[in-house]
Amino acid sequence: MDLEFHQLDLRYEPLRVRHPARERRLLASIAAVGQQMPIVVVGGNGGARHVVVDGYKRVRCLRQLHRDTVGAVAWEMSEAEALIFRQLLHSEAADTALEQGWLLQTLHEDHAFSMEQLARRFDRSVSWVSRRLSLVRDLPPLVQQRVQEGGLVAHAAMKYLVPLARANKPDCLRLVEAMASRTLSTRQIGRLYQTYLSGTAPVRALVVTDPFLVLRMDEEAQRPSGDLPPAANSTEAFISDLHVIAAVARRATRRLRRGPSLLPPDRQRAWQVCCQARSDVETLHRQCVEELSDARPGDSLGDSGTAQPQPWCPRDRSHPADLERSRTESALGEQRAGAAH
Repeated sequence: MDLEFHQLDLRYEPLRVRHPARERRLLASIAAVGQQMPIVVVGGNGGARHVVVDGYKRVRCLRQLHRDTVGAVAWEMSEAEALIFRQLLHSEAADTALEQGWLLQTLHEDHAFSMEQLARRFDRSVSWVSRRLSLVRDLPPLVQQRVQEGGLVAHAAMKYLVPLARANKPDCLRLVEAMASRTLSTRQIGRLYQTYLSGTAPVRALVVTDPFLVLRMDEEAQRPSGDLPPAANSTEAFISDLHVIAAVARRATRRLRRGPSLLPPDRQRAWQVCCQARSDVETLHRQCVEELSDARPGDSLGDSGTAQPQPWCPRDRSHPADLERSRTESALGEQRAGAAH
């Protein structure tokens, strides 16, 4: 039978995750050859609207193509039985744990199925039903909505955002809001989650407020020396690199101020790396002075006539002094630089 859109009740649409790529392929197919498979509905007796059980992608595509009607087939059974039957028919499909949880929650809360009944109907254990329900109950509604809309990978939400929500729900929500402008892969969200777990409070704050910066920093740390990304010569890539350098420097400064407990071998290694980092930044600064000195007339970059004394930092020291002394010597160097002006 053919139904008009106003005759359809789409109450169970949130039970399914949207897949934009699949939907685009279906849209192209329907535009080329028309609707091949009918949607499944129940109800509709006595003038009531027909409740859609299966075929939400087809409904969205047909609506997008401005079709007038939808081909449908009616099942003579209750809504709950139709939902269960539809799930059993698609038992080989790769439904996510969240989709299973949404269906179980609907049957449990809206149709009064007990957990034991659900376990029997789906040939599962009560523990399996309980775990799926816990996933849904622990994940904030905002995160679930992002998964349903296709803006967040369901597997990533289940594997990383559920435990994050259990540990710190506000941070989970902040992270999801910060990621809203892009769809990240499961691997990328996993890297953010691991950085959050292993990081200090400032690092965690950076993860949930600017996850894209954290990912860029991680990519820079993993990239072999001299290996530049394809867009390395673009203006935005260069400015992004500067942001990364500044963010890493601020984070390292905060770590040092908290006074990490470093053994003598670690202190020497940290000192050598610190000197190398300063040398690299000085090289970058000199190049910026040469290339950007005329960017703004009267800017301090343009004052290239006066040599800038550099803080003392030996290349090699077999017995480095305490880092506190190093900071004092650096401060004295900065005072001497100020006096030179």
